[in-house]
Amino acid sequence: MTSPGSIAEATASTDGRTFRIDAVDATDAYRPGDFVSLTEADGVGLGLVEAAEVDGGGRLIASGRIYGAPASRAPGPGPAAVAPAEPALVESLLARSGAVLEVGRLASMPGVGAGLLPHRFNRHTFWCGQSGSGKTYALGVLLEELLMHTELPLIIFDPNADFVHLDQVDPGASGDRVDRLRGRDIRILRAAGQPGDDLLVRFTAMSVTAKAALLRLDPLIDRVEYNTLLHLEDMLAAQEPGQILPELRQSGDPEVRSFALRIENLGLLSWDMWAAGGRAATEIIDTRPAATVLDLGGFATAEQPLVVALAVLDELWARRSERRPVLIVIDEAHNLCSPEAETPLQRMVLERIIQIAAEGRKYGLWLLLSTQRPSKVHAGIISQCDNLALMRMSSERDLDELAATLSFAPPALLAASPSFRQGEALFAGGFAPAPSTVVMRSRLTAEGGRDVAVPLLG
Repeated sequence: MTSPGSIAEATASTDGRTFRIDAVDATDAYRPGDFVSLTEADGVGLGLVEAAEVDGGGRLIASGRIYGAPASRAPGPGPAAVAPAEPALVESLLARSGAVLEVGRLASMPGVGAGLLPHRFNRHTFWCGQSGSGKTYALGVLLEELLMHTELPLIIFDPNADFVHLDQVDPGASGDRVDRLRGRDIRILRAAGQPGDDLLVRFTAMSVTAKAALLRLDPLIDRVEYNTLLHLEDMLAAQEPGQILPELRQSGDPEVRSFALRIENLGLLSWDMWAAGGRAATEIIDTRPAATVLDLGGFATAEQPLVVALAVLDELWARRSERRPVLIVIDEAHNLCSPEAETPLQRMVLERIIQIAAEGRKYGLWLLLSTQRPSKVHAGIISQCDNLALMRMSSERDLDELAATLSFAPPALLAASPSFRQGEALFAGGFAPAPSTVVMRSRLTAEGGRDVAVPLLG
């Protein structure tokens, strides 16, 4: 980085939004991600270098965006002295922006805290990083901050039990922020027989199309059985599978008896996820807990997590006109958002998420999708995201697709991702005061999915 005493010149654009640096010699090495001060006669502004290269004559050419201006005005075109920004100047930007979600420290300025803007989670967010990057741990940090600073309910689809201890604060932690976290209503819903409340679905509340997907019925390929389903809808909307099966078996209609065989052969009666007299997940969510963690990893079949996801997402969409804000957090999003969805249940879940991504924002249905592989998530969903958190990512294909889809993220900062250390993340988009690489802080709650250590000889 350029030393404080070096001399270089910056020129602001005519609209005062961007700047260009021409350094006489490339030893004045401003790098993408560096904050710089832009000094004019009437004050000092703040800029962020987004691109830099050395031309054929050995001169450094850098460019970036202006995030703070002298005397609260946009700098006019013309020269300004440029130098590395002092920490106090960067801190003033963060303070003015309202970035109160204290997720960590700036990687380029370890003494300066980094924050995100809570009110900008009214847009969809894409959170990604390869295995071992600290993606899930870092996501836990963000969820803690949202719980401490907002009244935004969180619904967390958790396939690997990573957030099942979100209600357990470190006993040694103290302070006002920790007290706020301890006071939040956090519900942990898990498959029957595991700690926490039971994760249940009410079969009777599922739509006809959802029941058809559950029963693997296609309206054209399975015309007769699908039509039987339509005629039985009144019964299926009033009774759970275990209650209706004896009645279906005794029917004088062979098509109804065939329908009963389908229910039995699919093993639906062996699932202990049906609510019957218990409380369904959708009913718990409707009471508006601060967070509801849906542990999808404890079921015996691959279909059951999909049924939970479909029931919850369908209910949220059906009641969208109520405009009750909620953040829908989907960890390992490639499980529910894969463009290669094959089964009827997979396709229905994907279609609902695509619909929420495209239209849900205006109803207060906001997504936060977390994954190791962006290329395994439907591109139409990623394209609707206005916030990006990127941790270490070595896949050139994934980085290229992110650069093409999320153009608000500076390409040079994206390209630095393969060199990120564990726990470092690039934040860009509406929820970040400026695109920044951040070293995430430590968790205040217990982590559910820690790596298993290699046993060593004593």
